[in-house]
Amino acid sequence: MSKPPVARKVPVVVEKFGDRREDEYFWLREKSSADVIDYLNAENSYTREVLGPLKSFQETLYQDMLSRIQETDENVPYRKGDYWYYARTEAGKQYSIYCRKRGSLDAQEEVILDLNELADGKSFLGLSAFAVSPNGNILAFSLDFSGFRQYTLRFKDLETGQILDESFDRVTSVAWANDSKTVFFVTEDETTKRSDRLFRVALGFGSGTGPGNAAEELFNETDELYDIGVDATRSMGYIILTSESSETSEQYFLDANQPDGNFVSFMPRRENVMYHLDHAGEDFYITTNDRGRNFRLVAAPAGTADVSRWQEIIPHRAGVMLDGVDLFKTFFVASEKDGGLPQLRVFDMNTREPHAITFPEPAYDASVGQNAEFDTELLRFNYGSLVTPNSVFDYDVATRARTLKKQQPVLGGYNIGDYQSERIDAVAADGTKVPVSLVYKKSLKKNGPQPALLYGYGSYGLSMPLAFRPTRLALLDRGMIFAIAHVRGGGEMGKQWHDDGKMLKKRNTFTDFIAAAEQLIARGYTEPKQLAIQGGSAGGLLMGAVVNLRPDLFKAVVSQVPFVDVMNSMLDASLPLTVGEYLEWGNPNEEAAYRYMRSYSPYENLEAKAYPAMLVETSLNDSQVMYWEPAKYVARLRTLKTDSNPLLLKTNMEAGHGGASGRYDYLREIAVTYSFVLSQMGVTE
Repeated sequence: MSKPPVARKVPVVVEKFGDRREDEYFWLREKSSADVIDYLNAENSYTREVLGPLKSFQETLYQDMLSRIQETDENVPYRKGDYWYYARTEAGKQYSIYCRKRGSLDAQEEVILDLNELADGKSFLGLSAFAVSPNGNILAFSLDFSGFRQYTLRFKDLETGQILDESFDRVTSVAWANDSKTVFFVTEDETTKRSDRLFRVALGFGSGTGPGNAAEELFNETDELYDIGVDATRSMGYIILTSESSETSEQYFLDANQPDGNFVSFMPRRENVMYHLDHAGEDFYITTNDRGRNFRLVAAPAGTADVSRWQEIIPHRAGVMLDGVDLFKTFFVASEKDGGLPQLRVFDMNTREPHAITFPEPAYDASVGQNAEFDTELLRFNYGSLVTPNSVFDYDVATRARTLKKQQPVLGGYNIGDYQSERIDAVAADGTKVPVSLVYKKSLKKNGPQPALLYGYGSYGLSMPLAFRPTRLALLDRGMIFAIAHVRGGGEMGKQWHDDGKMLKKRNTFTDFIAAAEQLIARGYTEPKQLAIQGGSAGGLLMGAVVNLRPDLFKAVVSQVPFVDVMNSMLDASLPLTVGEYLEWGNPNEEAAYRYMRSYSPYENLEAKAYPAMLVETSLNDSQVMYWEPAKYVARLRTLKTDSNPLLLKTNMEAGHGGASGRYDYLREIAVTYSFVLSQMGVTE
């Protein structure tokens, strides 16, 4: 077998606060350099060679996962105006086909956007905006063909099938006015990818201005901590412009029937206060954390921000996180998190009396689904768990009856009774209980430790959902336990859970994950030589940090698009996302934050010692974690590690942060990942 690639060293010295760091692989940032591409290709060749003996196993895994999926399928149609909208897939085709039917589901199908046609000859396709005008005649959609999440906005006349001449680059959000010809859209900064400018344009169809009409800039957010976005309320009453950092927000509103008017600030930004505005009837409804980190809900007459006229509907509660509110004509729904689990509470719009939608399992995932209509008595919600396939329900608010519209098909004779899910607690060093969710096949032998894969993330207040994944059966059916560590930095236990795992408390995320691994071992589920771990993006940071702290605890690591070069990235304000991230990790231009981040940054803290087997996956066109972070990390680790365990770097040269865009290509990527994990557990068939 060939020797692993060796990246040349070109030392660059970085000094900050008297701390002298040497970055010998800084040159890997030069994406246009032939040397960089050659190095990445060499690493890919080495990875293919090392995993070569697993090629037939990868094909088996791919076919196994594919056999679980209903390739020709259709999601549950939803109503908007005169039409029923849905997306479907066809066997052999990589992408979805978006369709609608007028009046009833028995009507003739109209294909409004076939992504397979648009992707012809392209190696990548990403769809972002998909917004039909209120009159149903025009589709606004945005596409990215690079993986860099750089979307171009286009318009399709659904009556003629023609793509209009108008197009706008770097668009991140879109909203229609009620006249069905005025469009508001937000664009991003070319360098930092921060969404910062709002435009208005009247398209050239029907009455009004002609094709090529220049877009009018309405707003420019100059504060680098803030991003903006635009949306229309479900009531179709207002267009809402939001400017927010991760800790502070300000919103502006415009009557959707007066698109030529001016946006008005609802309430000026106040540091560390967030609010989110929506509309129903004569009122604005506002969720805000002005009286507590977990948010409350208030109502006020539409158009006023006079706090003296606010009426509190849902008070702040220390133990319950109010994630959001969905408004309808006669009711509204509060999405909450209590005890680490999602809750849906339905309120009568007049009496404001609530009732809860109950769920049958002790651990599950539930969320408000696709609800385009404001005037309805039905609430669509999604439900699933680690063992229950994702299910779509329509809930009659008046009768409280629920109707299952569709459960995700799982082919191959899947029987929910063959699998077991559990939820246990690990205890962190400071006494905090950290939830750990598990799923495995009931036939699993329990006469000793078993192979296990422990997944983690723990950043940005994002919760890890207990959702069903048919691809995961390829692991469970081969005797593996799958577990999720709900560590601090995530949002499972409310906003405080996030606060206790960010900034100068970020190390809690890492030690919580280690505690979760130790608990699985202590309870006899697994042992270090049979324990693999996985995380992506900020979860890749988690992987890098925990293997630096406790490399003895794990057999194998899958680190996907990992944020591992923390210091160099956070000190470079020209990179996408960096400045806004100061509120999550800290500002390294402040000495206390610098030294704290320096103490855990994976790239900076690699040492000459034994490390677990490691597969590091990235994409050349990733706009969120640049490819060079994992590339530099692997290059440096090769020179330091004292073991003979495989260290592999796999770069998708044609994709972005989420990997391959085509559904079959994506399955093949998972097959490679699973083959690595399973082979490290001694399973190769």
